[in-house]
Parts: sequence; structure tokens; C-alpha cells
Amino acid sequence: MQTEADQRVHGTLHERVLDRFTQERAHLAARPPDRYDTAYRETRLVGWDGYINVRGNRYRVPSASSGQIVTVWSGWDDLLRVVWEDQIIATHQLQPKDQGWVTVPDQHATLWEATLQVETRSWQVYTEVAEWS
Repeated sequence: MQTEADQRVHGTLHERVLDRFTQERAHLAARPPDRYDTAYRETRLVGWDGYINVRGNRYRVPSASSGQIVTVWSGWDDLLRVVWEDQIIATHQLQPKDQGWVTVPDQHATLWEATLQVETRSWQVYTEVAEWS
């Protein structure tokens, strides 16, 4: 049973679409077995704080990659994958631009321990400075 769509005439070729498809069908190749990779790929510099900027948001990656160039890619599944030294080091669900930061608290611990080392001094040092001023 033919539908209304089968009866449509192509505006440029002036042929019924179904007739033209029947002619061309023998010349069409089979679809590839795997889906064509249309993933978004770019490189990013990982900041000192272990974050990368992607599409208006900041995403956390392991501290070991701080200061390094990584490849970011995302496909149809809206997952952001971060690749460094041929390994996926982080995976995040892409967020809307207004989401802001995507963090992984466990990855922050080591960085902040190393970054926030506070020197301790005796009170005597402060009293001496106060006397000089």
C-alpha cells in the first residue's frame, strides 16, 4: 500500500521520490557496522587546581594531571571523557552552562593538603614583630 509520501514528486528532479530511490538503491553501500564517531574533541590545559574548562563549566580531573595538556571528548551519550597519556582519567556527565563546577571531593584532598601547608610559629615571633611596628 502506497502512502502519500510515496506519491510526492521531488522539486528538483521532477520524479517521484520512491521511483528515484528504487533506481539508486542498487548503488547504495551498506551502512558501516559501527556508528560513525562524531565526538567533540579538543585539548585542554589542566589548571593548578585540577580543573579543566569545557563548554562554560569547570570539571575536576585527578591532581596528577595538573599543568598537563589533556584531550577531552564527548559523544552522543553526553559524557565528557578526559584522556591523558592514552588513558581515560576522568568521566563526567556534561552539565548545563549555569551548573558551574563539577567536583570530585576525594580528588581534592591530596591537592589541598599539599597546597594549604601553613607554617606554624611561636607567639614570640608575633610579639617581636609587634614591638618593631
